[in-house]
Amino acid sequence: MDSCCQPSSTKPATPSQCPVCHQKGKSIQMITLKAMLQPPALEIIHPELNYSFCTNPSCEVVYFCDVQTFGKDMLKVSVFQKNDSMDVPVCYCFGWTRERLMHAVKENQQPLDHIREQVQANRCGCEVNNPQGACCLGNVTTFIRSLDKS
Repeated sequence: MDSCCQPSSTKPATPSQCPVCHQKGKSIQMITLKAMLQPPALEIIHPELNYSFCTNPSCEVVYFCDVQTFGKDMLKVSVFQKNDSMDVPVCYCFGWTRERLMHAVKENQQPLDHIREQVQANRCGCEVNNPQGACCLGNVTTFIRSLDKS
């Protein structure tokens, strides 16, 4: 099995467009959907269909397929891309929230190094912990860079 933070050896299906905002979605694995949805939503998924993740921050939809959408209110966790609160995780596996990252950067700590060490030790589980179903390193890097600009 591939590590969640390593490139996959298989090509994902071409992402479809979100039916609400019409932005291209990113394909996700069924395991992510099953891990993230609250029980009532989980009971109505179509496991035979391919779902995508909508990254548009202003769109209420998180997951979608050709016949169904799931909004933010149907997930067990807040979604980094769709909630700008300071206590929302940027790195779901290791508990790095915006607030914790800001504090670490102010204290000259290296949160990216810590996360990379954990990933290299094969301790991440992004496919079941992160609503986007993929590695968070890009989100963490972008967030830390945004702190440098402010």
